[in-house]
This record gives sequence, C-alpha cells and structure tokens, in this order.
Amino acid sequence: MPTVTLIGSRLADTGREFVYEGESPDCAGCPYRSQCLNLSVGTRYRVTDVRENAQTLDCAVHDAGVRAVEVEPAPVPANVPSKGAYAGSRASLAGPCPHTECPSHEYCVPDGADFDEERRIERVLGDPPHDYCALDRELTLVEFKAEEE
Repeated sequence: MPTVTLIGSRLADTGREFVYEGESPDCAGCPYRSQCLNLSVGTRYRVTDVRENAQTLDCAVHDAGVRAVEVEPAPVPANVPSKGAYAGSRASLAGPCPHTECPSHEYCVPDGADFDEERRIERVLGDPPHDYCALDRELTLVEFKAEEE
C-alpha cells in the first residue's frame, strides 16, 4: 500500500527511486514535518504517483519546494556471494569494496542495504556488470525483496 509523503519537486517523478536518509537540521520548525518525515530511515523507495493537483510547498532543504507523492518500498539490486544465491534464500553483501571505478560498485555497495544485515532474495538477475572482481569474489547480481513497512 503506497504512503503519501513530500519530496523535492525536482525529484517528484513517477518511477524515481531514492533512499530516505532522515531528517535534516533544516527541518527544525517546519510546519510540514509530519508529512515529510514519515518514512523509514535507510529504506529504498519508489515514487508510484505524483499528486498532480497538489501545490508546491516552500522548503528549507529543497530549493524548488516539495510536492506530495505516493511511494512504496522498492527492491534493492545488489551483488552477493554466488554460493547460495537463489530466489527465496537469504543473503548478505560480501563486504565493502574500495574500487569505486568498477561497473559493479553500485551493486556491491548498494544504497538501501547494509553490510551487517541479511535480506531475502526476491529474484536472481544474473551476472554482475564487471568482467572480473578486483577482490577475487564470485558474485551474482540479485534483487533483494523490498522492506516491509
């Protein structure tokens, strides 16, 4: 079931995904706090609908103001150790990777998943986008199930 929240007008596009990072110090005293700060910190969300008739509200964080949108938790694409990586199993990330230039880095250190947590694999996507792993890891690209609210 979608949740209605406020996000920056420039970010209010159907299909956009983001990880909610929590309250900014600039949120202090804002009259819209209860509508903005209603998501779970560290969770990846997808905008499912932009409220077309809603007004743009002033915001100390977003220069173009905020808009009402519907969001739902989104799955997290990630590289996990290949051993035991199948739909329905639980897995965790292999560990930090310093190789930011690698085409797989965004999946080895994905937004919306932590190294110390185990998540259920919703589906296996296949081979990671890199040709070889500089850390000599055998990895499989999967999609972690969206977190429940």
